[in-house]
Amino acid sequence: QVQLVESGGGLVQPGGSLRLSCLASVRSSSFDVMGWYRQAPGKQRELVARITSGGSTNYGDSAKGRFTISRDNAKNTVYLQMTSLKPEDTALYYCNAVRYGLVTDNYWGQGTQVTVSS
Repeated sequence: QVQLVESGGGLVQPGGSLRLSCLASVRSSSFDVMGWYRQAPGKQRELVARITSGGSTNYGDSAKGRFTISRDNAKNTVYLQMTSLKPEDTALYYCNAVRYGLVTDNYWGQGTQVTVSS
């Protein structure tokens, strides 16, 4: 059973930084893609950032230039470093992991809340 456990969320002032972590219960190297999505109240879930097993990354428009995704397969963990946070970054942030194959396996964590407010 695959579990993804997020941590690192919290309350931060505008302009501040946070680092989110997502720990996988299995070898993270087994996932083709790992990433972060977020969902604000009343809005659809959106891509924040994702990283492939080869280290290629792509970012949602809101994250470009401010957030950095990385993965440490030795620790079975994917990170999201967030800087220059804005109130509109307030959302529940979800970790995602995908294995491609004859059947695509798509896993989600429970989410960690990020609130940006003064």
